[in-house]
Amino acid sequence: MNLALNDKQGKSVFGFIHAWNGLKAITRTERNFRIHIMAAVFAVAAGLAFRLSVIKWSVIILVIGLVLIAEILNTAIEKMLDYLKPDLHPQAKFIKDLAAGSVLVSAVIAVLAGMLVFIPELYKLFR
Repeated sequence: MNLALNDKQGKSVFGFIHAWNGLKAITRTERNFRIHIMAAVFAVAAGLAFRLSVIKWSVIILVIGLVLIAEILNTAIEKMLDYLKPDLHPQAKFIKDLAAGSVLVSAVIAVLAGMLVFIPELYKLFR
C-alpha cells in the first residue's frame, strides 16, 4: 500500500515536471504567449494599484487563465499539425485557423472584461 502511494506521488511529481517544462518551452519559443504574459502582468499590476475587490480579481484571474490556456492549446495544435502534416493541407490550415480563432475570442473577452473592471476604477481616479 505504501509503495503504491509513493508510486502515485512520484508520477504526480513527474507529471508536474513535464507540465513545468512545457510552460518554460512555450514562454521561450512563442512570442504571442510572451505578449499575453506581459498583458497579464500589466493587468495584475493595475489590479494591485486599484486595490480591486475579490469579485473583480476573480474576473481578472479567470480571463487571464482563459487567454493563456487558449494560447497553449493553439500552440499545441499548431505544433502537432506541423509535425503530422509538414505540407500545409487545406484541412490542417482550417484546424489551425480554428485554434487561432479561439485565442482571438478569448483575448477579446479578456479585453472586454478588463474594460468592465478598470474603466470604473479609472473614472473614480480622475473624477
